[in-house]
Amino acid sequence: MCALAALMASRWARRLFVWAALIGAVLLFLLNLRRAGETAGRHAERLKQMERQNDIQRRMLEASSNRPRDRDDLADRLRDGRF
Repeated sequence: MCALAALMASRWARRLFVWAALIGAVLLFLLNLRRAGETAGRHAERLKQMERQNDIQRRMLEASSNRPRDRDDLADRLRDGRF
């Protein structure tokens, strides 16, 4: 305990401790920034996939709105060449 007190009493040890704390804080900030960037990238990818799925579903719904209502309608479309 007395060696630690003597070490902290010296000027160069205090200065070294301050610099080490500063470097540690900067490293933690950079790691947190990297993790936030990765999370943002995952969210952007998820949003892109959801937009793609919604577009596909919208096109499927539009296609189903133009479907033949019954067999007679299907036969008429096939005869007219509109299918």
